[in-house]
Amino acid sequence: MDNNSYYGKYTEMLDPTDLKLLTLLQEDCRITNAQLAQALSISPSSCWRRVKSLEEIGLIKEYRAELDRQAAGYHFSAILHVSLSRQRAENVETFEAAITGRDEVLECYATTGDADYHLRVVVRDITEFNSFLDGFLFRLPGVANVKSNIVLKDIKSTAKLPLRTS
Repeated sequence: MDNNSYYGKYTEMLDPTDLKLLTLLQEDCRITNAQLAQALSISPSSCWRRVKSLEEIGLIKEYRAELDRQAAGYHFSAILHVSLSRQRAENVETFEAAITGRDEVLECYATTGDADYHLRVVVRDITEFNSFLDGFLFRLPGVANVKSNIVLKDIKSTAKLPLRTS
């Protein structure tokens, strides 16, 4: 059984306490076990067991701090629409491996439609963006076309899943 179908089936079996627990952790992953237990109206030991169980099955992948892009000095962001010249396996594998290794690429999606991939890229300025394009992306084998949309303003950006708690 692949992970996606397992997680999908598992999330349907989560009880309301698990769903609330996951929602609270998505909002603040630094919440203490005692605070989490109190918010859930369960004992700290029961809360800890639930969290560990959700980690062990892989539903909780990781914990992280979300940084403010602007405050960290990354003033330039773009959405790139990348088309490959041919969907040959070696081009796809090379492209995906190269993209995975680049820290500037925050997200990469293989998509249907006009482009084969959509990337969200952040860099400090237009000069770094140009270097990313000329020195890296345009040099990848099989890249036929790249269209850029410059992000003018972040309206909403989240990794939180919309869990149903009721």
